[in-house]
Amino acid sequence: MLALVKEYFWIFFISMVPIVELRGAVPAGLAMVLLAGSELFTGNCLLVIPLLERQLTWGRMLRSWGVVYLANVLGAGLVAVLTVAAGTFDGVYESVVATAAAKAGLPFLTALLRGVLCNFLVCIAVWMSLAAQSVPGKLAAMYLPIFTFVLCGFEHSVANMFYLPAGILAAGRYGVAAEGLSWASMWTGNLLPVTLGNILGGCLVGVVYWAVYLRKGRRA
Repeated sequence: MLALVKEYFWIFFISMVPIVELRGAVPAGLAMVLLAGSELFTGNCLLVIPLLERQLTWGRMLRSWGVVYLANVLGAGLVAVLTVAAGTFDGVYESVVATAAAKAGLPFLTALLRGVLCNFLVCIAVWMSLAAQSVPGKLAAMYLPIFTFVLCGFEHSVANMFYLPAGILAAGRYGVAAEGLSWASMWTGNLLPVTLGNILGGCLVGVVYWAVYLRKGRRA
């Protein structure tokens, strides 16, 4: 029960990432997740490391991914509803809708590859933060990889769980035309390929670092 509470409670933190990081300047969401001991789907792709160490089964890893992913969807969706209802996007709603429509209209391969590159950097940020002993050190370690992925326009599935519903809801609230933006295209045009890409990118980091540092025979 405590595990489920933990997994669902953190969504209110990570779902605020797109709001705090609209300019991509501060890794606030990832910082709250890591420092508060919460869970993040993209970061949990590093569970491939204990899987390779035979400390975790495929079933438990996939269950963790599924539960945390569902929690991400629910939390991000709730925050999107509250944000739009609160009028947060008054004056900037056209940009919000346009951003969501652009994300939903990405070609499958483009979204997939941007997802790979995004979570490669996110998992590097997580790995680097583990090397730091102090809170300022952890924050500094997270900064550059997260700043880089936002600056480059890579695709993060959890952030998009906020951006896309927010765009759809804002289009309805403010009466903005959003060609190609719908609940169906949110999944088929973005979340499906981006999630697959995030998994590939995160697992790549985990496998490489395991092979270099943790594989039997390579431990110091």
